[in-house]
Amino acid sequence: MQTDLFGNTLGLKPAQLDRLRHTFRRRVPANELISAELARHLSELSRELNRQLGVLIDRKGEIENVIVGDASSLLLPDIGRARAGQSRLRGLRLVHTHLKGEPLTHDDLTDLALLRLDLVAAIAVRPDGLPGAVDWAHLLAENPKGDLWKLDRLPHVNAANIGLEALLAGLESELARVARVQESVGAERAILVGLSTHGKREAESSMAELEELARSAGIEVLDCLVQARREVDQRYFIGRGKLQDLVLRSMQRMATMIVFDANLLPSQARHISEETSLKILDRTQLILDIFASRATSADGKLQVELAQLKYLMPRLVGRDSSLSRLMGGGVGGRGPGETKLEIDRRRARERIDALEKKLKGIAEARGVRRRKRARRDLPIISIVGYTNAGKSTLLNALTHSDVLAESKLFATLDPVSRRLRFPREREVIITDTVGFIRDLPKDLVNAFRATLEELQDADLLLHVIDASDPSFEDQCAAVEKILSELDLMSTPRLRVFNKCDLLPKDLSLPRGGIGISALTGQGFDELLVAAERVLWSEGHQDVLWPSDASKSDDVDETEGTEETEEAKDRQGDEAHLSVNPDPMC
Repeated sequence: MQTDLFGNTLGLKPAQLDRLRHTFRRRVPANELISAELARHLSELSRELNRQLGVLIDRKGEIENVIVGDASSLLLPDIGRARAGQSRLRGLRLVHTHLKGEPLTHDDLTDLALLRLDLVAAIAVRPDGLPGAVDWAHLLAENPKGDLWKLDRLPHVNAANIGLEALLAGLESELARVARVQESVGAERAILVGLSTHGKREAESSMAELEELARSAGIEVLDCLVQARREVDQRYFIGRGKLQDLVLRSMQRMATMIVFDANLLPSQARHISEETSLKILDRTQLILDIFASRATSADGKLQVELAQLKYLMPRLVGRDSSLSRLMGGGVGGRGPGETKLEIDRRRARERIDALEKKLKGIAEARGVRRRKRARRDLPIISIVGYTNAGKSTLLNALTHSDVLAESKLFATLDPVSRRLRFPREREVIITDTVGFIRDLPKDLVNAFRATLEELQDADLLLHVIDASDPSFEDQCAAVEKILSELDLMSTPRLRVFNKCDLLPKDLSLPRGGIGISALTGQGFDELLVAAERVLWSEGHQDVLWPSDASKSDDVDETEGTEETEEAKDRQGDEAHLSVNPDPMC
């Protein structure tokens, strides 16, 4: 039988300690929350010691722990993590005293949820030391109201026969039923978390984008949480209190992961994971996961793997001090050699080196193909823009192709090229490229640099913009930032405002752009005439058409072409467009 006390026993007399240890000998009937005898024993001692007292009782009615607190709080012992799965309770209930007769506190309810206790109860200690009313609570399964627990009150301990066995059996049965329903769906269930440090509008826009990213990754979004703080918490990203609320919410909604709208530090991800026992993803991991699921070509898969390894390297951290390694050799340095952690790091570095060599070879092969295609003297048009702006839909509409076009972020990863025939038998190569996004992971940009560098050989960039998105200006800025990093701001480009069919008729577009609808074909004539002017008008290079035409520079002959699928080129994937040629061309 356990007789060790836990908590604040400093200053107690030997006789008082003995009376506390005798608590372990008591038993509670199976259907009762607590026996009247045990409740009186705890209340009298609690009043005498002026300290809260508590017991953890198992389902057999035996007392597992006796806990001594101070006048206003109680610290529970480390009883380990809750049982695996969210359909089971721990099999322990906490009953403790409240000297001022206050109801269950937030800490009590937090312990109930985080430790998945059967229930938690507080006995009000009367001035004469006798037990008063009993406040108690138990968890609830997921419900329409979103309640996490149910609170109840017993007027006195003599009413403690609450049918505990049937109550717990029914509760676990309902938890198991909800868990089976969620497992049958199969999708990951996530709560999204953001931090607002620079304004509510920016945070809401970024969270809406994170929700679309999650949907594109096949994740079911249960809830979104944004905390306003002056600065990021260096340990938990969000505040400790907000993290506890997040854990409670994730338990109630039976979430399997938490996705943060930021790039977490390795230490932050580790600390949050330890606090929540859930899978933790940040924005970069989510984007990498989408890229990994969408990459189809061999070089695309290599580029994604390289980005993943570079992201993973600083996160290979030992969880066990036994993995520490004595220095490699010499006096005081003789040890077991490499640990598993160091082997993993070495293998990751070796794989990164191998992937970089392969991608360098692929880049050189692309250069050869570009030079060959340059000799064919075909102008190159590259479609760029924010992810999900409608680039693939535009390519399909212009060339009568069937490139995958979904209303999901990063539906296109591998460049796809087609031939496009203008009036007067003029031909160009038009290429759909990977979409951009704000805060695109640096490792991902570096990994795809071999692909993105081909944009430098384009004679014209069609910057496709989703005109129906309220934050399209921020998206434009994000795209132009990446274009600037790739030294592409001097390449002629047309701003193409897509999805104009979704806009009110009285809404005018910003100057310097062409309004189209890739679905209906609206504005295609104007777009193609403008593209023809840029590509074939002598001495004319518009950076933005048509508002900046008077400020444009001379067009330089550009060699090279976007990578095409040679077989499809030879098969003549051509589009014959009926466009009235501009008399100026």
